[in-house]
Amino acid sequence: MHIFSIIFPLIFLVLCGFICSRSTFLSQGHVEGLSKFTFYISVPAFLFLNMAKADLQNSVSLYGFLSFYIPVILIFLLALVIDRFYLSKQSHYERHSVFALGSSYSNTVLVGLPIIIAAMGDQMMGIIFMIITFHSALLFTFTFLISAKGSKHAFSWSKFAKNMLLNPVVLSISSGIAVNAAGISLFDNLNTGLTLLAQPAIPCALFVLGANLAFYKVAENWRGAIIASILKLFILPSLVFLIGKTIFQLQPALLNVLVLLSASPLGVNAYLIACQIKQHQATLASTVVISTVLSVFSFSFWLSVLL
Repeated sequence: MHIFSIIFPLIFLVLCGFICSRSTFLSQGHVEGLSKFTFYISVPAFLFLNMAKADLQNSVSLYGFLSFYIPVILIFLLALVIDRFYLSKQSHYERHSVFALGSSYSNTVLVGLPIIIAAMGDQMMGIIFMIITFHSALLFTFTFLISAKGSKHAFSWSKFAKNMLLNPVVLSISSGIAVNAAGISLFDNLNTGLTLLAQPAIPCALFVLGANLAFYKVAENWRGAIIASILKLFILPSLVFLIGKTIFQLQPALLNVLVLLSASPLGVNAYLIACQIKQHQATLASTVVISTVLSVFSFSFWLSVLL
């Protein structure tokens, strides 16, 4: 399949959302309502159904996990050092941890998943969902633990665990795994209803992504956003590709999935964490916009290399 044929329909949906929001055809209230439907109803239904039907035996790959998460952790640590000695130039654990999150956290659901489905189909959904499930938990844990070193408030494991378990993405995937492992078959009418809810998940996710981009602005401190975007879009997937191909010698299909997931732009959830910790908010908001725009070129490059 030609690269343009893969990328253009996805960009088209993002642009439609951006134009509708930017032109005030859709107000911020409209976008928030559509976002809630997408992330709390349609996407969870999509994830649940696909995980319930996935081949669990082929969904767990130790080498696949290592090929993805070793580079993620390395980039996280590298970004910590960059913020400590180049951007902030002082010891501030909360600030460093947020910048590290902004340089390593991928928008796997809104961007990575649609790209992979468009390019490769849905045969690798199981491993994709496994990666997505642990992705947020790992990076958010690192961020909060490191930031707690410089904070007066102690890190609450119970509160963090509750937030993660009630996350609609984690909850829907884990529920799908439970149904799959128990061998439960959904009766036809329920399956049909969930399928109808799941059908608009991918186009709605892309439309909402574009609509929300209209509310973010590239701040004056664009230097940090550019560095984070380069780490996220080019250095991270390069490490995943090299480690997966040369060290663990992954099968091409699995390697392609991991590289495309890692090449996804920064997820909006990282900006929400920055707002919660109250550090680097403008930097991460700018990174969301810049990395999303640049991901058109990074995805085009990696698709040309991999396919």
